[in-house]
Amino acid sequence: MNFPLYIAKRYIFSKSKNNAINIINRIASMGIIVGAMALFVVLSVFTGLKEFSLSFTNDIDPDLKVNSTLGKSFFVVPKQEKEIAAIEGVASYSKVIEERVLFTFNGKQEVTFLKGVDSAFNTVSDYNKKLYNGQWLKSDTYQVVVGYGIAQKFSMGLLDYNNAFEVFVPKPGKGAIENPAQAFNKTDVFPVGIYAISEDLDSKYVFADLGLAQELLEYKSNQISSLEIKLKQGADESAVIEKLQSIFKNKITVKNKEQLNEALYKMLNTENIAVYLIFTLVIVVALFNLIGALIMMILDKKGNLKTLFNLGTGIKDLRNIFLLQGTLLSFFGGIIGLLLGIVFVLLQQQYELIMITPTLAYPVVFTMENVLIVMATIVTLGFIASLIASSRVSTKLLD
Repeated sequence: MNFPLYIAKRYIFSKSKNNAINIINRIASMGIIVGAMALFVVLSVFTGLKEFSLSFTNDIDPDLKVNSTLGKSFFVVPKQEKEIAAIEGVASYSKVIEERVLFTFNGKQEVTFLKGVDSAFNTVSDYNKKLYNGQWLKSDTYQVVVGYGIAQKFSMGLLDYNNAFEVFVPKPGKGAIENPAQAFNKTDVFPVGIYAISEDLDSKYVFADLGLAQELLEYKSNQISSLEIKLKQGADESAVIEKLQSIFKNKITVKNKEQLNEALYKMLNTENIAVYLIFTLVIVVALFNLIGALIMMILDKKGNLKTLFNLGTGIKDLRNIFLLQGTLLSFFGGIIGLLLGIVFVLLQQQYELIMITPTLAYPVVFTMENVLIVMATIVTLGFIASLIASSRVSTKLLD
């Protein structure tokens, strides 16, 4: 058996004659256990909050979105549509037009996005499942679906035939505008549904039929501003993107969900790292107790160490005794803290012990990634703390 490991295990499970050292050891162990538990719980909470925040966009954003690199719109010919549908990994796709336009209703005005969608849009996105009231628009009609925020700003109801809901789109062209009345394409549209997702998204889009959007923008029948694509489960995203670039001769940009919400992902990841560093600092402070406990143990066992040294045990092996003792103490403390943290997280998931609002519990998610992060952090920092403490063993101390 490894001699330093054998002695280290004896020191862990045996009590010292000095009661003060036993108390210090218990405090050091509790610090490790509580630190590991707190770090795991906080990481699980932030994983839950991240998933909760992204759930608003994951349900409605396409897996891939194709835009032109040469302008606001591009053309898709029937041959290209067949090639897109034939790509392995593509479940469905939808042709879309997005443009900022002016809407007016009952004397109120609002500039927001008109989003023209085709009949396949609901196979790519779940906007139709987010309807707060009414129904989804029908193809080849003047029906629209508005966000809850827009409906509130306009004090608008559904199928209000007494007040016209008008859309104004600037006409394309060059030169000075002589007659402002002729500078816009306009038409009346009829709200048949209201969707509700989040505060920002509820004020962003008014959905209309693709043909109506093309008519207002004076686009041709195969002219669109983007393609939204849904991938099959387990599809190779990079392979699909490469095939799309080939079909459009590298004249497009393709973004996935993370790239479409780059700012949101960056904010959530930054917050997660910041919280991890803060709680790691708490563990570092707690591990000062471990350093103190090991140094007290070294001084308490000074006579035994001197005997071992005289019997031929090297300074390196004597140091390894306390290095292993501290590392094992960190490992077992981390395991206990993790078990307590896992129990708490599972109870929160099952019974919703802590609530944000009366109807919304704190979202927590158990992941093996967080388990590995906590164990790696505890063991690494415990090893460093033990290394610092064990360096106190020297020939000078034993003389």
